[in-house]
Amino acid sequence: MLFQPVYLSLPRGTLAARAERAVASLEDCRACPRDCRVNRLENKWSACKTGRYALVSSYFAHFGEEDCLRGWRGSGTIFFSHCNLRCVFCQNYDISQAIRARAAPHGVPPEAIAAMMMDLQQQGCHNINFVTPEHVVPQVLEAVAVAVDLGLQLPIVYNTSAYDSLESIRLMDGIVDIYMPDFKYWSAERSERYLKARDYPDAARAAIRDMHRQVGPLVLSADGIATGGLLIRHLVMPGALDETRAILTWIAETLGPATYVNLMDQYRPAGKVNGDRYPEIDRPLTSPEFAEAQAIARELGLRRLDRRRAHPRPEVRRRFG
Repeated sequence: MLFQPVYLSLPRGTLAARAERAVASLEDCRACPRDCRVNRLENKWSACKTGRYALVSSYFAHFGEEDCLRGWRGSGTIFFSHCNLRCVFCQNYDISQAIRARAAPHGVPPEAIAAMMMDLQQQGCHNINFVTPEHVVPQVLEAVAVAVDLGLQLPIVYNTSAYDSLESIRLMDGIVDIYMPDFKYWSAERSERYLKARDYPDAARAAIRDMHRQVGPLVLSADGIATGGLLIRHLVMPGALDETRAILTWIAETLGPATYVNLMDQYRPAGKVNGDRYPEIDRPLTSPEFAEAQAIARELGLRRLDRRRAHPRPEVRRRFG
């Protein structure tokens, strides 16, 4: 049987109606857990610094994602600008926090985002990968509705920090094929210090549970490409193996040992981290720390840990804004 993304199974008119309802909700915005309640339809904004239309930093065939997403033709990533978190160590600080608000006040309309999706499909990408969509779910929905009418047939990846509202995640039910949330910190105290969101752990747990309800464990095709399901990322942080253990324990006990987990070891000081600010994370992760994180995962029975291989193909980014 040929693969078909889930959104192509929706009854006619469902996607357009859901997108219309989502966009209308921007009048009293609660698209993410910040619950700012500003009228983004009038181009007002608060925490996410994004008004009526989404801002796009770049889009391209990404060969740096997990093997099951990038395959041999790349993951078709669309990077949204700004973010609803304020991670002090953000590796994408230049597009998440450092850019000026309203640098492109009118943003990118849905037709332009749909054109990006069609371009990525034409390039042969294995999927459409929305990066940092937490604050622009209504805009994503209306763009997908346009792209489907243009012939989009690729699975959709929702690539998120997991600081998502349940309302937004449920709007994506039946539209997203692959959820890829990060789970950053378990404790409210560290979340407040490093993410500037004390409620992050509660929001992440609720969102990830619902993602799992919608799509279940990650499913791979015969050639190893993800076609649906949940993939959780966890960036192992220096001096925070207690956080890693708590998160992995929750995954194993709540979602099950078949959950696909990417333990990431690429932490480096970035963003606002320097010797005077956040000195406790002003160092790379050590090899023994990462080895212990892997041992914790195996001890807990998590049997689907991501394995990476090098890919020689360069990426060509197409900038926006």
